[in-house]
Amino acid sequence: MSTHGKPKSGAAIDALALLKADHEKVKSLFREFERLRDDEDADERKFELVDDICYELTVHSMIEEEIFYPVLRALIDDDQLLDEAGVEHAGARDLIGQLDVMYPGDDHFDATVTVLGEEMADHIDREESALFDAARQSGIALDDLGERLSARKDELEDDLTSPPAPVDAMEPHNGARRPPRPPN
Repeated sequence: MSTHGKPKSGAAIDALALLKADHEKVKSLFREFERLRDDEDADERKFELVDDICYELTVHSMIEEEIFYPVLRALIDDDQLLDEAGVEHAGARDLIGQLDVMYPGDDHFDATVTVLGEEMADHIDREESALFDAARQSGIALDDLGERLSARKDELEDDLTSPPAPVDAMEPHNGARRPPRPPN
């Protein structure tokens, strides 16, 4: 994927606001692609859009999988919800991998982008309802978590291969913490 010059994040941002802003950016890119879908003279712009979509989804998925999901998993008692989100990310990675070797005009290029967009729209809807609600109810310090997500996003925008820092569960505001899960 190409290198994307992005400005560094500024002031602290609520974790859910940061993730929602990423969601809105990706949905906007998919909408622009959809407007160009049948325009055979727009292949170059379609290629750029798909490159941007894949890049944004990759970075976003990485910060969720490395930080957001593990923190939530330590604080909420809903492994199924987080497992499903992880499987949805795996499906997106598969489609992104297919798009990495495709070009506008190839068989199934537009269909692959459309399916990725539909799957991500469904994922975003579930995430912004169930997972965001669970995060709010957990008592987690969303500004602190947002700073961690933002810092990691900045690292990934500099170098997508930079290794993640170890994740430690964050303490909820009220100091309450659910007991550790027993081993399987």
